[in-house]
Amino acid sequence: MPGGDGTGPLGTGGGFVRGGGSGRMGGNRPGSGPGGDCVCPSCGQKISHQRGVPCYSAKCPKCGTKMVKG
Repeated sequence: MPGGDGTGPLGTGGGFVRGGGSGRMGGNRPGSGPGGDCVCPSCGQKISHQRGVPCYSAKCPKCGTKMVKG
């Protein structure tokens, strides 16, 4: 009888979701979480990350390039 073996319906891949972390910005890779710095990918300038403000919305004070989480 299909269904009670934990595999889920046919074609769903077992019903498990791939990925990790806990929540929207969870995990331990660069770019996750509220702390750290924003870094310019062009010139390397660093600024403190502001909570609630994504790094990509900040511009580098040196060259004007969009910052990334570093």
